[in-house]
Amino acid sequence: MRISLLQVDSALDAPQPDRVARVAELVRAQAGADLVILPELWAHGAFAYERWVDTAEPVDGPTVTALAAAARDLDAIVHAGSIIELAEDGQRYNTAVTLSPAGEVMARYRKLHRFGFGQGEATVLSAGTGPVTVDLAGTRTGIATCYDLRFPELFRALVDRGAELFVLSSAWPDKRIRHWRLLTQARAVESQGYVLACNAAGEHAGVRLGGGSLVADPWGDVMAEAGEGPEVLTVEIDPSQVARTRKSFPVLADRRPAALYQLPAEGGTG
Repeated sequence: MRISLLQVDSALDAPQPDRVARVAELVRAQAGADLVILPELWAHGAFAYERWVDTAEPVDGPTVTALAAAARDLDAIVHAGSIIELAEDGQRYNTAVTLSPAGEVMARYRKLHRFGFGQGEATVLSAGTGPVTVDLAGTRTGIATCYDLRFPELFRALVDRGAELFVLSSAWPDKRIRHWRLLTQARAVESQGYVLACNAAGEHAGVRLGGGSLVADPWGDVMAEAGEGPEVLTVEIDPSQVARTRKSFPVLADRRPAALYQLPAEGGTG
């Protein structure tokens, strides 16, 4: 499977329709890719909270529509990163959208963990209600977004749903980029699956994004890694390596029932 991670510039200096059109053309340029991945909120600005009420759009709005056309032209799966979704009931979500080569919505994932510690995303947006997986080119794939990376229990839930591949779109700040690399590798190691992590570059709303998009294999080794600026990172992966890894080192088979960890400790002082 050939993957292209589009580490686009997050600057908001151009009008949103122009940014969307530019990125759609970049998607079309990924000839030979089976899967193209975009960062989190690249069209809306992951830290431009004050704009979100005005820029929110439905999943069939202009951003996803433009990328659906690009997916059809490329004839490849496009994980469109995420948008500020305006739902029918008026709530807003940070929603990741995956498009088929025919431009149809294959999956939508509303971000479970909102960043901001009571501010920003955590106050403007509603939280999603559960994990989402989707079959991409025959491989069960779990979807996560940015801050979700800090919560291993989500990835465990995705493994329990059969995930062997994990697609992660992000707008991870430069000042915590060391955590980005460390946690991406950790999620790959503990899940024994590929993690395809696409981050944004550039700066907006006074926040510099860290770039460093990467692909980690089922052993946690980094197969490819981008620099700090805008870049297209292309890598070939072998999804069958997941099954071989899990068979040769069957650590997941030694997991205990989740309820066990919720019981009081037996004896001792804990």
